[in-house]
This record gives sequence, structure tokens and C-alpha cells, in this order.
Amino acid sequence: MTFDNKQGLTYKLSQAEGPSNSSLSVDTSLSNPVFQFGQPREPKAMSGETSRASDIVPSRIAKIKVIGVGGGGSNAVNRMIASELSGVEFWAVNTDAQALAQSAAPKRLQIGQKLTRGLGAGGNPAIGQKAAEESRDEIAAALDNSDLVFITAGMGGGTGTGAAAVVAEAAKEVGALTVGVITKPFMFEGRRRTNQAEEGIAALQSRVDTLIVIPNDRLLSVINEQTPVQEAFRAADDILRQGVQGISDIITIPGLVNVDFA
Repeated sequence: MTFDNKQGLTYKLSQAEGPSNSSLSVDTSLSNPVFQFGQPREPKAMSGETSRASDIVPSRIAKIKVIGVGGGGSNAVNRMIASELSGVEFWAVNTDAQALAQSAAPKRLQIGQKLTRGLGAGGNPAIGQKAAEESRDEIAAALDNSDLVFITAGMGGGTGTGAAAVVAEAAKEVGALTVGVITKPFMFEGRRRTNQAEEGIAALQSRVDTLIVIPNDRLLSVINEQTPVQEAFRAADDILRQGVQGISDIITIPGLVNVDFA
């Protein structure tokens, strides 16, 4: 089931200018037919001086999509939207209908409706994977016409850990450059989530072009030990945002040296 709230896409066109002439001498004497008295005559076009600007066809704008998979991925997408990250299309993909309804993503996809009946994956990656496989056609449709797909998820849980690899496969099948941006759980989340995260990372790594792994425990070196748990997770979401924005801005924002998507 696909929900369409609103769509905010920012488009940009590269503009090019034709060559300019450094100097041009004009004969304004009476012998010049252009300046004869009476009805003015149109000058003939001079060879090699026709404007080339009209011949330049703007390149197609790269279609970039950010897919937040599971609860952690959807939270990261919410933070990207709140920070006004532009030039990309946001999707939230989840098994949990209630969590999906609270997402700020303009595009939302509920997966595994028959399997989970709108509930979450219960922290079981196998259920997350089966849910994604059940909705594989809907996932492929959501990713259609993509040039670059970011898959963001928090590894260790059920939906994000199990479904991210299936989403990556679908992205590769539509011909998109696929980048995974994921987090590893904090140590205080327990051994079970850590082990599941390692398995999910291994499955995802073989299905993406590039994988960026962010260990949440590294955040403990830059945040206060007394930081509340919710604040720690928000910091992790913001790191995911920075990873996605750092790459997408290179493509969507003109710079001194522009990077094309070839």
C-alpha cells in the first residue's frame, strides 16, 4: 500500500553561455550599406558568430531517493526532512502501520501486510526480510526511474535489518547507484541486537555499491555520558542525515567544480 502525502522536489538547471567576442570593429562610414541613409537594411549574419546557447540541451536532473527502512531508518528520514534537505525524494518503508502513519516522509510504503498485519517485525530480521519479499513489486515500483538510491536503516532490529538488503536488490535491478547508510547499535542495546546487526550488515554489503557504517558507540566519545537515551538516538539519526546530505549535496548543489551524474 503506497501513501502519497505531498511531494517536495527541487529542480535545478545548469546554464551555459556561448563564447564571447573580445573585440569587434564596426565600419560606420557612409560607404557601409548598413548605415546608408533612408530605410535601414538588416545586416547579414556573420559566419561563426551565431549563438550556440540555443543549441545546448540541459541534461536530465539526477533522480535521488532516500529510503528509510524500519523504525531507525524512518526516524533518520524525519530528521533529514526537518533539516530541509532538498533535491531528493523521501520514502519511509516499514511493517509497522502505526509508526508509518507518524512518519513525515511524503512517500510511505507499508510492507508485509499479509505477514505482519500492520504490526512490526518483533525485532526478528527474518520477518523483516519476508515482509520485504512479499512487497517486492511495490518496492520496485517505488524505486523506478531512480539514478541514486540511499538506503538508511538502524541495524539490529527486525524490519531495517531484514528488509534493507531486499530494498537494495530492488534498487540495483532498476539500475540505480545504491548507497547504504546504516548504524550499528549501542552496546547497551544487548548482544542479540549486535549479532543481528552484524548479519544484516553482511547481507547488505553484498547488495550495494557503497556501504557507510556508523557505530553508535563512537557517539559516546562526543556526547556526555549523562545524555538521555532518546537524545543519544537523535544524535545517531543526525549522523545518518549528515552521511546522506554530504553525498547528495555534491550532486544537487552547484559548486566551483560541478559533479555530473555520469
